[in-house]
Parts: sequence; C-alpha cells; structure tokens
Amino acid sequence: MTARWPSRSMAEVAPLVRRPVRVEAGITYREIGIRSFAKGILHKTPITGLEIGDKRVFAIEPGDLLFNIVFAWEGAVAVASFAERGTIGSHRFLTCVPNPDLADARFLFYWFSHGRGREQLLRASPGGAGRNRTLGVDKLAAIEVPLPPIEEQSLIVAMIDSLETKISEAQQLRREAEAQAILLGSRGAAHLVDRALASCHRKPLGDLLVAVRGGGTPSKSEPRYWDGAIPWITPKDMKRRELSSSLLHITHDAVQESAAKLLQPGAVLVVVRGMILAHTFPSAVLRCPAAINQDMKALVPIPDILPEFLCSMLWGHNGKLVEQVDRSSHDTRKFDLDKLLSFELPVPSIDEQHRIVANLSAMQAQMGTLRAMQQETASELDALLPAVLEGVFRNQGSVAIAA
Repeated sequence: MTARWPSRSMAEVAPLVRRPVRVEAGITYREIGIRSFAKGILHKTPITGLEIGDKRVFAIEPGDLLFNIVFAWEGAVAVASFAERGTIGSHRFLTCVPNPDLADARFLFYWFSHGRGREQLLRASPGGAGRNRTLGVDKLAAIEVPLPPIEEQSLIVAMIDSLETKISEAQQLRREAEAQAILLGSRGAAHLVDRALASCHRKPLGDLLVAVRGGGTPSKSEPRYWDGAIPWITPKDMKRRELSSSLLHITHDAVQESAAKLLQPGAVLVVVRGMILAHTFPSAVLRCPAAINQDMKALVPIPDILPEFLCSMLWGHNGKLVEQVDRSSHDTRKFDLDKLLSFELPVPSIDEQHRIVANLSAMQAQMGTLRAMQQETASELDALLPAVLEGVFRNQGSVAIAA
C-alpha cells in the first residue's frame, strides 16, 4: 500500500500568474472559454480590440492550469495546450502555473475536475442558490491538494490519459455502430415496404380519410384551462410513432370552450407548421384521448386503412413529403393542407397492411433493443473514467500502481 500523499497548498504548487494584455483597437484577438464538467477548452470567434473595449484580458500560455471562476465548482477546469498559445481569456479565467518540481498540470486537472477536488472548488465558491457561485482567488490559493512525488504524478497521468484515449475511441466506435445500425434498419424497412407494395394502386391521402381535424391553444390567461388530465400535444411531443402523453395538459373546460377539441385514439397526428418541417414530416398514432395545438392536424383514416399503416407510410415517404413543404417570407415552414391531401400513397389490402405493420413493428423492436444496449454501453463508458479517478485519489495511488 502506497503511503498517503502529503498535501500542499495551491499557492505553493501552482500560484496564480496574471499576464495583462494591452488591447489595441486594430488587432484581432483569439479568446477562449472553458466548458464545464471537464469538457475542455473552446475557441471563440476571433474578436477585434475595438470590440473588446476596456474589458480586462490576460494572455494564456501552454501548460497553464485554468479555472473559470463562475463555473469552477462544476468542473470548468482545463489545461492549456500549444493550441492555446497566443490566446486570451477574460478576468473570469484564473491562470495558475504549476511548479514543475512539485506538480504536474494534468494531475491537478484530474484532481479538480472530479470527486474531492470538485468538492474543494465548491467550498471555495461562495454564493447564492443554484449556479450563482464565484471561486475566490484567495480561497483557491489556500486549497490543499494531496500530491505524490512528481514522478508518480507523471505515471498516474500517463495511465489516465491512456485510459481516456481508449474510452474516447470506444465511444466513437459505439456512435458509428449505432448510426450504421439505424441506417441498415431504415434501408431494411424501406426494402420490405417497397417489395410488399410494388403492385399496389396509389390513392391521394384525402381519399383515405374520414376527417381532418385541427387544434388550438386555450387561453394562457385562463388558469382553469391548464394543468388538467388531458394531454395537449404540440410538435415538441412528436418524437415517437405512438403518443399517449404530452409535455403539457389541459382541462375538460378547455376542450369544451376553446379550439383545442378532444380527439379519440386511432387518429394519425401530423405537424403542418413549424421549423421541424425543414427536415422531417413527423407523424404518430394517437393512443389516448387528447387535444392538439394549431400547428398540427389529426388524420382520421377510413375503416379500410390501419392507423399504424398510414403512419408508417408517412414516415416511409418522409423525404418526398418534406420536399413539398412551403417556406414563408420569414423562413417558417408550412405544409399546405390541399397539397398534403393530394399526396398519393399505396393502398394494399387490410390483410397486407396487418402483415406489413407486424413486420415493421418487429424490426423496430429489434432496433429498440439495439439502441437500449448501445445506451447502456454509453453509460458504462461515461462512468468508467470518474470511477477510476475516484479509485486513484481515494486510495492515494494504490490503484494507479496496481494498474
């Protein structure tokens, strides 16, 4: 078991160093920011000295340990690399320069971006509730950090850096595999539908409907219309193929006294106005009594058309439908109802519709299982580095040496 590491103050191992920059109006400067949760440095759009005005800015140098005083408590910590040479930061960024004989900058970064180090920054950041906290310069200088010899710090940093690289590679491979699986699933579904419907007659959407119903928004100034038991569906809810809930709810008074009328299960909901139509024409089967807002329509199919089949066909023809969306002078998107109702869709027998829906449902279930497994893997990868860091710092090096 490695002996416990001695603690040293930040004032001793990584004192604050300020490099004021004299701003000139005609010069362009590269300004940085620091992401929370140890997500690294971001480079802002270059800015002229004239735009900076009298704001105090300071030079950043490679190897600086940086803290955003407003969000340090939630991990807004970073180490400047050679990519940051010549950049500037505002007075909100503290630049600490580690003594190379005592502290490795990345060791300090790992300490302060997770676990106990984050807790120290939280205690050193007094303020109000929520995110209204500011890291005190003197409080940062007084923080005591447990430090092994510099050689052991370098060994620990090398191990964590290697692990972090492998995790990033695994996360990228996971994302690529998920995207490929979704693409293959989409192609497989399209092939299945195309093959089944190759010989079917096509009819305008309007011929396949009993009714088209609109919606509305109850008055926001009438409290008795809101927070009831009836789902009030808007384009923000259109993220699934079946809907039985919504973000907002209204009351029975609202459906009786406003344009937001009650719709019955089995209607196919579509969005006809909104920026989502720039890339997607979403549709969903309603599974419970609900109301919709004025940016949507409810399509009630004839008995010979399954709602699930109609919804699948609309998703299957998404690209062609989006091409027919109109754009206003203000760049908002709207689908003309007459144009939508004239769009032709294949119409197989009811038995064939049942078969197609069953096959698509089975394929979607497989895709759902795959996505769940991918999400579980993603969560495990996200949790791996914090767990290792917790082990390293809790056991004062014994985990690192064992690794």
